[in-house]
Amino acid sequence: MWTSIAKFIIKNRTLLIIFLVISTAFMGYQMRNLEMSYDYTAVVPVNDPEMVYFRDFKKTFGEDANIIAIGLQDSALYELKNFQHLQEFTKGLSEIPGIANVTALPGLQYLAKDSAQKKLYPEKIFKKQPSSQAELDSLLRFVNQLQFYKDQIINSENGATGILVSIDKTILNSPKRLPLTKTMMELGDKFSAQTGVKLHYAGVPFVRSVMSTKVKKELQLFLILSVVVTIVTIFAFFKAWDAVIGCTLAVMVVLLWTVGTMGLFGYKINLLTALLPAIIIVMTVPTCIYLLNKYHQEYVEHGDKTQALIRTIAKLGLAAFMINATTAAGFIGSVFTDVAILEEFGIVAGINVFVAFFICLVVIPIFFSYMPAPNEKKLRYLYSKPVNSALTWVDKRINTHPNWIYGITIVATLLSFWGIYQIKAVSYMVDDLPEDSDVVQDLRFFERNFQGIMPLEIVINTGEKRGVFKLKNLEKIEEFEQILSGHHNITKPVSVVEFLKAARQAYYNNNPEFYGLPTKMDRNFVLLYLKNMLGKSSTKDTSNIGSRLINSFVDSTGQYVRISMKIADLGSYSMDTTLSNMIRPAIEKTFASTKLKANVTGTTVLFAKGNAYLNDSLASSLITAFVVIVLMIGVLFLNLRVVIISLIPNFVALLITGGLMGFMGIALKPSTSLIFSISFGIIVDSSIHYLAHYRQEIFYKKIAIKQAVSDTLMETGPSIIYTSIILFVGFVIFVWSSFGGTKSLGILMSASMLISMVTNLTLLPTLLNSFDTGKVSKDETYMLEDFDNFYLEHEDEEIDLNRIAIRKINPID
Repeated sequence: MWTSIAKFIIKNRTLLIIFLVISTAFMGYQMRNLEMSYDYTAVVPVNDPEMVYFRDFKKTFGEDANIIAIGLQDSALYELKNFQHLQEFTKGLSEIPGIANVTALPGLQYLAKDSAQKKLYPEKIFKKQPSSQAELDSLLRFVNQLQFYKDQIINSENGATGILVSIDKTILNSPKRLPLTKTMMELGDKFSAQTGVKLHYAGVPFVRSVMSTKVKKELQLFLILSVVVTIVTIFAFFKAWDAVIGCTLAVMVVLLWTVGTMGLFGYKINLLTALLPAIIIVMTVPTCIYLLNKYHQEYVEHGDKTQALIRTIAKLGLAAFMINATTAAGFIGSVFTDVAILEEFGIVAGINVFVAFFICLVVIPIFFSYMPAPNEKKLRYLYSKPVNSALTWVDKRINTHPNWIYGITIVATLLSFWGIYQIKAVSYMVDDLPEDSDVVQDLRFFERNFQGIMPLEIVINTGEKRGVFKLKNLEKIEEFEQILSGHHNITKPVSVVEFLKAARQAYYNNNPEFYGLPTKMDRNFVLLYLKNMLGKSSTKDTSNIGSRLINSFVDSTGQYVRISMKIADLGSYSMDTTLSNMIRPAIEKTFASTKLKANVTGTTVLFAKGNAYLNDSLASSLITAFVVIVLMIGVLFLNLRVVIISLIPNFVALLITGGLMGFMGIALKPSTSLIFSISFGIIVDSSIHYLAHYRQEIFYKKIAIKQAVSDTLMETGPSIIYTSIILFVGFVIFVWSSFGGTKSLGILMSASMLISMVTNLTLLPTLLNSFDTGKVSKDETYMLEDFDNFYLEHEDEEIDLNRIAIRKINPID
């Protein structure tokens, strides 16, 4: 079959070039659909009950993660001139298109009392710019009396203050957020230059904007690095520019197909899919080198370029297909998870691993059919003395010291189990960024001064319409909020309860001592003033602090109330512990004897739950990849003993990689959770390559097992070494990432390539010497008949590339 395919490719090379150009142009056109992803809750399946509840929450109360916080801590801020610049800065922020509201010290409102009309009304504290330092100090003292803002906008202990910028929901998950963030920071830089006051930026929208910008930059960086590595590696290997051009051409076509696939399917670029183009390039280069290396070997054998190209496809076709199939299986394992970003990653990667195989199978032979035949200089690399000397040394150790190999393997495996035990499945909202980055340091600023900035929401169902405004329910909600306020990593809750407390304080002329819920004695008076303030239509007035709070924290029926808080970036593990051991027990304790029901939700909660899904996905993707690959190997060899032997070296390599992960303190997260299934799909290729050749040696040459093991090591060893080094160099480029997860992926993937090279060149041959019987049935070799040592000489034909006509020639001896 593969001989016929080879002849078809050479004979129809013009048509294939036209088809390839048109199809690649079409895939390149699909790139126009590519967009950046701004949604970090995509890890949780859309049908998960908590995700469904979260979507309903946003429909009722709006976005929870739409705040960009700007922090300031400098006594110079409260000097008259600097405070005037702060007023100008906040005014400038409010005028940026896409910003819904700015809550900042210069624009704070308070509730004033109108005794004549028996109502409260919102009033600005800073109606105009203070004209003197004394006036400013007086107004600041008044601000400190307003308990509603205490430790929300102003830190009562050190004077740190925050500016809360609400982003319009139409901008929140769109590319427009990036220029909005840039404009904000430009205004901030101007303010800092005027005052010398440093600004700290945080909040989910800001973090996502920074992450998206970095992802876009790293996509470009890794594309460039992967292409450079491709060119350098191929030139270092072949020392020929035609090899560099041919392989780079194939790589660039595969690249366009990969990116085009993402656009065709409507997948957005996120932290994982941004790695795909570079990863697929890395995976394509070995296939190019396999084909080109075999072409040179065939040419050396009989000196005919066209015949060498045909034999290359015929002999390597099935081998290359199976190698790419197992690699694809490693990626496709993630398709069967419930995690959207992993599914998208697996689909695009799995498809394009096969695309890379077919493109290489077409581009490499066609390109070199137009090139001159290779000369002696281009073939010199085939006789590498250092590699052969190293393999001879390894072969001697395999035959003379097998127990040493087993002993080292056992010790390494036991140490690896110890390391694996230390792996923690934990993610942080910003843990992919370095600790010393501005984003992380600014986040720490808010955690020190305001307990945190990550959104946490609790919705309480009172069980009846307008139940929110019943005093007994409000008292229970207040009791619950006081429990939450006692946690040092959770900010003071904001809800309608706090607004009612502020209303009571306003009724008593803003005396701080009266900041509390209306009592039975003053309830009717306070609520009357409040009712007259809100009126029938005033809830639609977004400039009114009371209207905004009622709209944002109570649903239209008055049955559901929202408690909004901010929490520190505790990490998924500690976050889950906080929910399980503190918040949910507090809910049970407070509301157990009432009709009130509470649910915890929010972006931060969904983020924590996503980590649990990643753990399950890791297991399921590994199992899926394992089953598929084992079935492939089973179909290929039809021998249970060989299948088991082939798996052991690769399992050992994965265990050692896992051990390194634990010892290096690398946690499981979206990027690192993929390492094991992908690595397994790649590293098993060396075993297949070795065992296929070994079984051919046994079957056709009828030689002893030890001789077959040694001969196979010397013949397949160079390609295993070269391929492993190429993959190592390809994956190691990710070490230059500014994202911790991507950097870890680069370290562990590149390490697993070298580890598997060692296990497949030492442990695999040793296992064959010890446990293989050497018996091979004819049925067992059916799938292997197109491998190197089995080729029907009478099928050789010469194709005149000038006339594209086929004529028979005499068999070659």
